[in-house]
Amino acid sequence: MRIALFGTSADPPTAGHQKILRWLSEGYDWVAVWAADNPFKSHQTPLQHRAAMLQLLIEDVDTPNHNIALEQDLSSLRTLETVEKAKSRWGDDTQFTLVIGSDLLPQLPRWYRIENLLHQVQLLVVPRPGHPIANHSLEAIENLGGKIAIATLTGMDVSSTAYREHGDTQALTPPIMAYIHQEHLYKCQDTTTKTYQFR
Repeated sequence: MRIALFGTSADPPTAGHQKILRWLSEGYDWVAVWAADNPFKSHQTPLQHRAAMLQLLIEDVDTPNHNIALEQDLSSLRTLETVEKAKSRWGDDTQFTLVIGSDLLPQLPRWYRIENLLHQVQLLVVPRPGHPIANHSLEAIENLGGKIAIATLTGMDVSSTAYREHGDTQALTPPIMAYIHQEHLYKCQDTTTKTYQFR
């Protein structure tokens, strides 16, 4: 069995993540997804809200395979612990592929017990606009024992940051937008409801 492990700290998850999930569902037997806290980032939105938005994103994916699921119990600050949880659930015979965006490649050598992690998973790097894949980054991972593949898919030129900082809603799917309004998340929502008082 081939399982893609796709954790994301996306805040909020976007149509770009949905495109990646759809693509992964065509190439793997199962796609396990979870919301994660990245120790190298600060997060505006609590983990439970990001997990709920990921669930909405998954439910909205149009795929005939129905092989994508939110596996939030896999979430951990340390990816190695996530992989250990996955192995205990699906067994050592399962082939695990860890999916990361190209923006994470430079920080990967600093991850917790990275050599141990790379011996247990294959790595699939999804190119992201604005984050070119440098040869020295690939070589650094290979020198640590990593087995790397580059996805033939290029991520959409949309980002969670663009939404949080500029209110760019083209990145978001309608169910995510509805959830954000319902839960009153993100400061950029205030700009649409602000009333001005003149004195």
